[in-house]
Amino acid sequence: MPEDLQTSIEIDAPPSDVWRVVHDLTRMPEWSPQCRKVMARGPMAQGRRMISLNRAGWKVWPMRSVITDFEPERLIAFRMPDNHSRWVFRLEPLDDGARTRLTEQRDVSHGTTRASQQLVEWFLGGEQEFEKDLLSGMRQTLLGMKRTIENA
Repeated sequence: MPEDLQTSIEIDAPPSDVWRVVHDLTRMPEWSPQCRKVMARGPMAQGRRMISLNRAGWKVWPMRSVITDFEPERLIAFRMPDNHSRWVFRLEPLDDGARTRLTEQRDVSHGTTRASQQLVEWFLGGEQEFEKDLLSGMRQTLLGMKRTIENA
């Protein structure tokens, strides 16, 4: 069974600076080792639909998503209807707002689709290997965001 995944990083910038980078999901390919392109029409907002193109080695696949939560300087979340996963970026102010803890989470507490489970098993190395790669990618993504924000 798929597991929820979560990782966090502390960034030397206030939530407003972190939000300017994090909420623009079309920039995800700048940091994510798996995401190659995110397309959305119009600005990020609750209800916005997106399509992403992902790649791991020779394997390439598209994913549809819709933003389910959009709370400036606090939270952006999107659900992927093709596999039922929910992805969350949560910002938490630290040191009276001078710094920010940024958390990325994959929530599969409601399960995933049978088709998704089979694709993970057949093409992505099985659930355990896939989740290990996802968690590593999540850490790389947050580290890349941190560098972008702190070097701005």
